[in-house]
Amino acid sequence: MALEVGKPAPDFVLNDQHDKPRTLKEFRGKDVIIYFYPKDNTPGCTKQACNFRNIWEDILATGSVVLGVSPDKPKSHTKFISKYELPFDLLCDPDMTMMTEYDAYREKMLYGVKRLGVIRSTVWIGPDGNVVKHWKKVSAMSDHPDQVLRELMNK
Repeated sequence: MALEVGKPAPDFVLNDQHDKPRTLKEFRGKDVIIYFYPKDNTPGCTKQACNFRNIWEDILATGSVVLGVSPDKPKSHTKFISKYELPFDLLCDPDMTMMTEYDAYREKMLYGVKRLGVIRSTVWIGPDGNVVKHWKKVSAMSDHPDQVLRELMNK
């Protein structure tokens, strides 16, 4: 299923870093930025998370929340959050169910070989639960959080 701008985002139930179940419905009424990344504590993923952290106050000022999603377990997320002082929740999708629904787990080319993997991507879901924007492939981890913020500020 492909995400469509203007259509409802698929709901999910995923555990966060505290092993607490979280759902999309609990964020109804807010803009939700969900970014998908392959693995905690890797260079690109760390850069992306820290750049969201660095603009966190500005994101909060827009009335938005940020959620990171990867296949990692709660313990890994807890260490990642603590090490880099991340102010937002990280969700665990070990079987890639949500990532598949959000088109963030699919075939990709890695070192010249096609294989299934996590696609670094971001989805903006509006207060009504509908998809506002889908960045299908994020390659500039340093610049992307600023791009998301600019879009949130111009809504």
